[in-house]
Parts: sequence; structure tokens; C-alpha cells
Amino acid sequence: MNSHHYGLILAGGRGTRFWPRSRKRSAKQVLNVVGRRSLIQATVERLAPLIPPERIWVLTNGHLRDTVAGQLPEVPAEQIVAEPAQRNTAPAIGLAAHILRSIDPDAVMGVFPSDHVIGKPAGYRAAVRAALKGAEAGNLMVVGIQPRWAETGYGYVEFPRGTEPGGRRPVPVKRFHEKPELRKARRYVAAGNFYWNSGMFFWRADVLLDELRRRLPKTATLLAALPPFRDPDFAASLKHSFPLCENISVDYAVLEKAENVAGIPAGEFGWNDVGSWNAVYELLPRDARGNAAAPHVLCLDSHNNLVDAGGKMVALLGVENLIVVDTPDALLVASRDRAQQVGDVVKALEKLNREDLL
Repeated sequence: MNSHHYGLILAGGRGTRFWPRSRKRSAKQVLNVVGRRSLIQATVERLAPLIPPERIWVLTNGHLRDTVAGQLPEVPAEQIVAEPAQRNTAPAIGLAAHILRSIDPDAVMGVFPSDHVIGKPAGYRAAVRAALKGAEAGNLMVVGIQPRWAETGYGYVEFPRGTEPGGRRPVPVKRFHEKPELRKARRYVAAGNFYWNSGMFFWRADVLLDELRRRLPKTATLLAALPPFRDPDFAASLKHSFPLCENISVDYAVLEKAENVAGIPAGEFGWNDVGSWNAVYELLPRDARGNAAAPHVLCLDSHNNLVDAGGKMVALLGVENLIVVDTPDALLVASRDRAQQVGDVVKALEKLNREDLL
């Protein structure tokens, strides 16, 4: 382990595409969507051989802060910080960089989503280790995932032609690409040098802060004016200043404009961003007819369905490609090919002012 390596876990999202299980106070990252541990617990656990819990920081929101702290007793409680407002990833990462820079002038930070599944932790840690080493040299690093299909729901990282997966040396990033239409995604996969953007980033804290001063001077100034992290006035100052920061992702604000961006073209390590109920379906074991359901669920002449209903008896008869998710106060029935649109249900409930279901 390198004592200057830190992990920042971003855990402020609501996971609206996982309604009705994911709510403001029980969002996807604190649920055991796959396995017996929550997604954020699994994230900390697989990082532990590289970055121990005492050097892990978590940014979440006020609704989830106590739940996250309860699930991660090994992480110092003061390092689980609730953002006063959602301002996307650039201000959030800038805040963490500001804190870490004040604690350790040589801090190198990895930024990790809290809600991904990694099937092969050893391969994952090898890529993280290589990315941290690249960041030590002053690069802004990203981990690219070799695409397994032509995915339209992910952004892509373009490396030079001939880039091979599984390398452990930083490779210059030519450019970032937005989520493409299917035809373009197929071209990316065929080209071989386009990788999925994993959302995992690595850099020295001081390098990131320098870039923010160039690209987002307003946000950088607000963060620089905060008192030291352990100052009694820090929380009040953050509550006042953070909502004034620009609402923008670190991809748009920094990575797409900076010159010293490189990446690790990772090989297969079982990465899944668990972006929808359909992604959960793909991760779970299924019966001979393609149904992902508990043994007590009856699936009669039914194929390729996902049923998440706790211990309740559910009977399916003559249906295909459905998502069925039951909670004490809400039931979701959706077509699997519409899984990405479950968030629209949450938007509709917001318009109806159904806070009891959000």
C-alpha cells in the first residue's frame, strides 16, 4: 500500500431506475441488489487490499449519510460527508481534492462509483494499481473497459489505434465520446480502440485542483475559500458555498479539455455498472427458461423474466421479458426492454407529489 493513495467513493445518487426498491433514504448503493452485501460495502471491501478503509472518503447526501455510516463502520465517520446540494461530479470531486490536499500535499486520489459490480476483483485491482501509478506521474487517468457489445448507454474513451486490452501502462486518450446511437456504437466496437468509460478516475489532488482553477474558476474559488476540514466552521461554510458551485460533471469540465489525459485499457474483469433492473437480470442465475427468480416463484410457460418480491409467492403464467419488483408499498411491472425508463415512473410520482413513494 502507498500511504499517499486515497479513495473517494461517490454515493450521492438516487438510483431512480431501481424504483421501487431504490428510494431517497434507501438508494441503490446501500441495497444488496446482487449478493448479501450492499453495493457500497462491496466497493470498500474490494478496494481494501490497495486503499484501506481509513483512507476512504465517501460523498453522499443528507438522506443517506447515516445509512452509509452504519454500513461502513470501518470508515472513519467524519470521512463520510453529506453534500449540501447535488452539483454533479466536478464540484464533488473538487471538494474531496481540496480536503485531501490540505491533509496530505502528496495525495493521489482514485474516484470510484459506489454502485458497480466487479466479477473479477483481482483483475480490477491490477487496473486500479496501474491507474494510480499513472496518476502519480501527473496524468489525469481513466479506466476504459473493453466493450463486450455495442452499448448505447455508455460513453466511450477513444485510445490510439492498435491499443490492446489488459495493458498496465498509461495510454494517451485521444478523445471522449458521448453515448452513441447503435450504428455508431457498432463501429466503435469493430474499431477495437474504443472502450467504455467506467467512471473511475485517478489523479493527484493538486493536479485536479490546478485544472479546476483553469476550467471552473468560480467553483475552484468557492472551494479554496473553505476553512480547513476540521475547523468548527467548515460545515456551515460548505452549506453556504457548495450550492453556488457550477452543476457540471468532471468529464465535461476537465477531462474533455485537459491535455494530460491518459487511460488504462483494461481487459475483462467482470465490470457491470448495474444501471437498470435489466442489468440485475443479466447478473443473476436463471432457470432453464431464462427466469431470474427465487425458487418459490412459479413460472408457468413463462420465459426470461425477473421477479424480485422478497418472500412473497408470485405466479407467472404465459408471460415473457417482464420485470416484477414488489415492495410493501409499491409494485413495478415493466417490460425488460423498457428498464432504462423506470426513472420516468419516479418523475411522474414527483409531479404527483407522492413523497411517500420517493
